[in-house]
Amino acid sequence: MRFEPVKGAPFDTKLPIRGTKSAAGHDFYAPYDIVVPAHGLSKLVHFNIKAIMPQDMFLFLRIRSGLAVKHGLMVHCSGIIDADYANNADNDGNIGAMFVNSSDEEYVIKKGERCMQGIFLHYSITDGDNASGSRGGGYGSNGKF
Repeated sequence: MRFEPVKGAPFDTKLPIRGTKSAAGHDFYAPYDIVVPAHGLSKLVHFNIKAIMPQDMFLFLRIRSGLAVKHGLMVHCSGIIDADYANNADNDGNIGAMFVNSSDEEYVIKKGERCMQGIFLHYSITDGDNASGSRGGGYGSNGKF
């Protein structure tokens, strides 16, 4: 498993890293100042990074606990990045996220601040699984969006 910049990523794109040898999550860094309005939702933030992993894995995106506890922030949706998302025709697998603010005050995630973490996980399939489709693009490309 590894992270790579997407095609055309800015030269200063910082790849996610683990902060300690026991950390499960790889820290993602804000690519620019991200404004998260009070009781609101940020715009979609693209990190200019893709995740390369085996087909039996996915990347699970979660908010960093300090931002959740101290500032009421969360990552919008469940944040599941499938293995076949990397290199898709729409956006080269550019990982994106939106942030939710449950507090009464606007919060700005500063450029370079660790804002979420990605955890690589294995998954299992059911007996008799016969999934045969393949991804054709990015967000919502293999079903309703």
